[in-house]
Amino acid sequence: MIITLSFISMLSFKGCCLLSFQDGSYLAEFLLARGYEVHGILRRSSSFNTGRIEHLYQNPQAHTEGNMKLHYGDLTDSTCLVKIINQVKPTEIYNLGAQSHVKISFELAEYTANVDGVGTLRLLDAIKTCGLTNSVKFYQASTSELYGKVQEIPQKETTPFYPRSPYGAAKLYAYWIVVNFREAYNMFAVNGILFNHESPRRGSNFVTRKISRSVAKIHLGQLESFSLGNLDSKRDWGHANDYVEAMWLMLQQEEPEDFVIATGEVHSVREFVEKAFKRVGKTIVWDGKDEKEVGRCQETGVVHVKVDPKYFRPTEVDYLQGDSTKAYQKMGWKPKVTFEELVKEMVDADIELMKKNPNA
Repeated sequence: MIITLSFISMLSFKGCCLLSFQDGSYLAEFLLARGYEVHGILRRSSSFNTGRIEHLYQNPQAHTEGNMKLHYGDLTDSTCLVKIINQVKPTEIYNLGAQSHVKISFELAEYTANVDGVGTLRLLDAIKTCGLTNSVKFYQASTSELYGKVQEIPQKETTPFYPRSPYGAAKLYAYWIVVNFREAYNMFAVNGILFNHESPRRGSNFVTRKISRSVAKIHLGQLESFSLGNLDSKRDWGHANDYVEAMWLMLQQEEPEDFVIATGEVHSVREFVEKAFKRVGKTIVWDGKDEKEVGRCQETGVVHVKVDPKYFRPTEVDYLQGDSTKAYQKMGWKPKVTFEELVKEMVDADIELMKKNPNA
């Protein structure tokens, strides 16, 4: 199997995937536990970027590979993708590789399109070039950002798309090129339209992890306050570990189909903040409006949360709520981790992290 993560794509059974980001690390664990040989495509960096998967090495200290093997590659390089796929000859490919930060996609629009959109085409074309169209199953990490300016609530597989960012637009191209290869070449290729999914392994510049890290630092006396953007954005948040199971289940079906994966529950950024602080015994009360709004500790009066307009998106996505009825009916999938459990796990993990390394 090949997994493309962080920039890796993951190949399995033999499979391929991108492993160094949140989803790739959980997916690699999931597949290895089921006896897969996992191949990850890792983008070269001058610094180590395998922190989330180091425990999966046969010898973590020496980075000795066992059933997880890494290959240097890049979704912007067709030649390397062809070489890796031809060498590994995977039975499953999970494309998790992307520039996945929505706000940053406005600043890196061309790069985002090249990686997230055309990169998916390069992978599909590499499968075709290697003559594996009839033997490989392909999973594409799609996104709830496709719905953007939502056309119905909740959003399901048949809901019209209306992306509101370069990231969403690039992922829209990726979605339709997967459908095209499925229909044109009879390839087993599917889109998993995953709504927001978090964990302690989430990147530190994503809002949920920024909140859990900051609350942990405040709790330990390492920080007084932090800044956020739109406090009233509402999202359908689940746990990444639950969602990687859904990815795998999609490739175990008899026929390739696209699925929405979501909890069906909606919570605001403001509520995530309140729940996170509640975990460390603080009650947040809100004062002011718009850019002047602050979150103050009820017990001490200290301002812990501020609003900074630099975190606003040029075009906001205000409300996302998924309907994963199809996934439950056809695959038996449903989320296991609740919103409250997710927040608790993230805050607790970051408290332990900051105790060991305040500069983490």
